[in-house]
Amino acid sequence: MTLKSIELFGFKSFGKKSIVNFTTPITAVVGPNGSGKSNIVEAIRFVLGEQSMKSLRGKGGSDLIFKGSKGTPSSSRASVVITFDNSKKIFSFTSGNIKNSSSVSLDYDEVSIGREVFPDGVNKYTINGTEVRLKDILDLLSSVNIGSSGHHIISQGEADHILNASNKDRRGMIEDALGLRVYQYRIKESTRKLEKTLLNIKEVGSLRREIAPHLAFLKKQVGIIEKAKEMRDELNNLYRDYISSESTYIKKETDRLNKEREYLDNRGRDLDERISQIKNNKEEKVESPYHKDLKEKEEELRICRSQKGELSHRLGRIEGVLESIEREISNAQNVKERVITESEWKSIVSEIEFKINEAIEKENLPEIIEILRSIKIRISSLSENKDITPKVNENILKEYEDMKKLKEEILENVNALNTKEKETESSIFDLREKERQNEISLRDNERVLYELLGEKNKIVSDTHSLSFEEEKLGLIKSAFEMELVEGGVLIGRDIMSFTEIESQKEVDRKAQEDLRKKIERIKIKLEDVGGGGGGDVLKEYEETKERDEFLEKETEDLNNSIKDCQILIQELKETLDKEFKEGVEKINKQFQEFFSLMFGGGSAFLAITMEHKKVRKDEIFEENEEDYEEDEDEIKENDTELGFERGIEINVSLPQKKVKDLHMLSGGERSLTSIALLFAISQVNPPPFLVLDETDAALDEANSRKYGNMLENLSKYSELIVVTHNRETMSCADVLYGVTMGAEGVSKLLSIHLEDATLYAK
Repeated sequence: MTLKSIELFGFKSFGKKSIVNFTTPITAVVGPNGSGKSNIVEAIRFVLGEQSMKSLRGKGGSDLIFKGSKGTPSSSRASVVITFDNSKKIFSFTSGNIKNSSSVSLDYDEVSIGREVFPDGVNKYTINGTEVRLKDILDLLSSVNIGSSGHHIISQGEADHILNASNKDRRGMIEDALGLRVYQYRIKESTRKLEKTLLNIKEVGSLRREIAPHLAFLKKQVGIIEKAKEMRDELNNLYRDYISSESTYIKKETDRLNKEREYLDNRGRDLDERISQIKNNKEEKVESPYHKDLKEKEEELRICRSQKGELSHRLGRIEGVLESIEREISNAQNVKERVITESEWKSIVSEIEFKINEAIEKENLPEIIEILRSIKIRISSLSENKDITPKVNENILKEYEDMKKLKEEILENVNALNTKEKETESSIFDLREKERQNEISLRDNERVLYELLGEKNKIVSDTHSLSFEEEKLGLIKSAFEMELVEGGVLIGRDIMSFTEIESQKEVDRKAQEDLRKKIERIKIKLEDVGGGGGGDVLKEYEETKERDEFLEKETEDLNNSIKDCQILIQELKETLDKEFKEGVEKINKQFQEFFSLMFGGGSAFLAITMEHKKVRKDEIFEENEEDYEEDEDEIKENDTELGFERGIEINVSLPQKKVKDLHMLSGGERSLTSIALLFAISQVNPPPFLVLDETDAALDEANSRKYGNMLENLSKYSELIVVTHNRETMSCADVLYGVTMGAEGVSKLLSIHLEDATLYAK
């Protein structure tokens, strides 16, 4: 079973908590008039979102709240909760936008829908205890074919409503029963969205027209600013060349003048020192600075030459002695070849002794004396020995070698003295030349002084000229710095970076002056158009332009949205038309079967008609509860004809009668016809339950049995809750709920299962 229970608390006559459980296909509610059994039906209407107080037999929300009785206090609210079995996940929500929607199943085994109303008329809706909007309730119910038209609840008198309804209203009932009302909602929503879009596009167009003059003015100002920007860009390029060249020129000139200043200052100091020195020398005679050195070198040369003469003299003596020894030794070697007499030997010895003595007397050098004495001693020993064998020759040779070594030492000393002599002579020459030059310099001091004074005067003159150039360069620097300040105002602080650029070409002052004049002309033009950057104007222009472009894009989007809405509305209408026609065909098939069953023949069918279309011209869609409320009087006041729309006409033909007009049917015939039609509609798209509130009141016994047969057939598709006084109808039910009202004025429920009652009766 889909419908499981309904719980009432403080609703109308149900002052105490009351629960009706639905466990069988057909449940009957019975009770005497005024007991409150119809309040159960109204509770079902109430909890399923009924907004018409007329349908709930009240004027406001407070009329639905239990007022209290003698033994039971009044309630602070009216509450109804209806519970469904959702184990098969038949309940779902619709998600997505109007054009692209999808269903999301509600993942609960049970779905409880609750509604509370308070004395101030405020309503509270819940799904499984969570507070929701009425729209959510209706969306959830629409997924199980329970629409807002209430076709699933048929009350006494309302069974005939479908027959008395206009073709347009009858069409709405059919659409709702077929589950097509969602298309109507979407068409209505799309239409209102289209109206809003048309209104928005009109407003957007108005906004664009408002800002157009201001945008044109700003554009003109931007043109001026852009022209100024072009001139600033040109000025920037000119400044780059001018400033880099001027900066390079100033740097080079500064370096040149500094170097020239340094040279003139240093040269002037040198000249001052020399002039001062010459003047001092002129006033007092000063001995030559080279005289003392020259005397010392001449004395050194004399000593050197004296030492060299002595050594030369000694060397000559030694060379003579060596020659004598060499000669004598040579002669002595010849003695071995012959025998000499004693007198000869003595003669020889005497001669040698004579020479040695002579050498000794003439030479005073101690080393030579010692050598010669040694030779004398050896010769004396030889004179005593007649044998002049090699023994004598060896001694002489040894002495000979010693004399040679002495000679070499003396030669080395002589050579050293010769070198020193030459160096001293060269130094003396240089000093004499310097002294000579000094003497010349002293003689030319007067002339040199005049030359130095003349050069000093030239240095002073050049210094004055340099000061003039420095002053001129200072003026150029000042003008350059002022130009940097003015340029910085016009093109920004980046101008300072140009001073770091070194010009590679030779700076032509005339070309620089021409460039400066060109810069001045552009600066004057900038002043004429407004030299400022125009940042505020540009910002405002960009913002206004962006706003206009946004509005243009908005217009484009709105136009696209209009096209989409028009396409969607057309598609929805085509789908609605197709499904409506198919649904009517299915209803006609069931309608014919039920009608034939009720009347034992005849024919009945629904026909689609075309009528003038009525729409509210001031209707604006908003997603809230009021979107689903319909005030017929208000609608009629605001209706205006616009084209045509479909309607539903009922055509019947009773067997064995020529009656075809509904108005010509009797009350019973009308009831049977409306019941047949309502049951046919329910068969085509069966809701989870149907509430039949005394729809069998006008039936006789025979028709009541037919009515009962239809109930049993319908219970295969929908759960039936039947409010009845008819015993035949009661016999079709499995469970009876009896509603009574005691002395306390509170409705109470009693239930009985017919099978249990039958067994109990037996």
